[in-house]
Amino acid sequence: MKAIKILSMAWESMTQRKLRASLTTLGVVIGITAIVGLASLGEGFRFEIRQRMQEGFELDVLIVIPGSFTAGLGEPFKPAEVEKVRNVSGVELVAPLVTMPQAILYTNVSKIHAVTVAGANFSEITEMFTERLTPLYGEIPSEEENDTIVLGYKAAFMNQSTPIVEVGENITLQMAVEGFPFPVTKSLKLAAILSKSGTSGLTNFDYWAFIPAKTIFQLAGKETYNIILAKVSDTEQSEQIADDIEKVFDNPYSISILVPIAFMNQVERILTIVQIFLLAVASISLLVAGIGIMNIMTVSVMERTREIGILKAIGARSRTVLAMFLAEALLIGIVGGLIGVFTGYGLSFAFAYMLSNLIQPQSQDAASQTLSPQRLEVHPIFSLEWTIIAVAFAVIVCIIFGLYPARKASKLNPVEALRYE
Repeated sequence: MKAIKILSMAWESMTQRKLRASLTTLGVVIGITAIVGLASLGEGFRFEIRQRMQEGFELDVLIVIPGSFTAGLGEPFKPAEVEKVRNVSGVELVAPLVTMPQAILYTNVSKIHAVTVAGANFSEITEMFTERLTPLYGEIPSEEENDTIVLGYKAAFMNQSTPIVEVGENITLQMAVEGFPFPVTKSLKLAAILSKSGTSGLTNFDYWAFIPAKTIFQLAGKETYNIILAKVSDTEQSEQIADDIEKVFDNPYSISILVPIAFMNQVERILTIVQIFLLAVASISLLVAGIGIMNIMTVSVMERTREIGILKAIGARSRTVLAMFLAEALLIGIVGGLIGVFTGYGLSFAFAYMLSNLIQPQSQDAASQTLSPQRLEVHPIFSLEWTIIAVAFAVIVCIIFGLYPARKASKLNPVEALRYE
């Protein structure tokens, strides 16, 4: 018997028992809905995390600090050590920074709330972060302009519209210098206000203030750095380049290197494990549906025993009867899988909407000297791969659980089947 005829007979048998077929298919729909919903929501969440990390970290920039991120800073870097990092193979650009945690900036009328005050080489730092360091007002000063300062967007604006200070006005820097009993002050001219960065990571310069490194060295009386930013030519080689940077120091354990791509890969692995776990839990519902299919089809075999006996009496082979019942299981898997795909994506959008509205960051302003977190927005991602896997999984489960009743039907003795009441 042709396959199209077998499928036609299987579909006709299902339509004759609409309620039973619908309830059996519903179990498959629920299982596939859970799998597709979690898969698409997980892909959307993974994409959102990846985007946040790419915005918060420059993936091609390594951050080198003396000491440890947890135990505290060690001895600052000397110019010779910066040059060693600059000469490492694979390092495209180096921008050393000297930060002043106790520095204070103020105008004649108010204090400027900058989280970080850093001394930098403007040409190097702007070349490394071209998009981050774009002036909103004014221009980035040249290396010869030592008495200048550049403010981040939120360091210059108390709110979204009123600037604390205008370009060209003077700002006073007050900083503690080792060996001096009193803070040292320096008058600086505001050269530029940066555009809004819009990120919430380490390279969010909205709350930063940049001063020429030479000015800091003149006030401090020495040239040292406590951060080295190294831009690599190949992001995939970041971990190897980080190992090479460690080797140029006499004591590799005296420094710490943040490798953003390695951190992102680790987060990706964690998200993958969580997603697999959730999908495994969701798959249980599909297995339960498979047991239901086996139960319903076993009952169907008992009800259709005389029908099977008639088919065999008129010449139907055992494999034809087997194919007929497996065709029913196949149709249940295909129909339930396709419906589950659509309901799964619909469910994922509903969950995404709820998560985006429930997980709201608290609004904070520049005066609190804290970064403003962005709202979490999760958008489910349609994945053809997951769709195919989900439908195929539904079909396979239905066929596996339908195999026993189908074999039972194919093994019936036609004479005994005709006598069955």
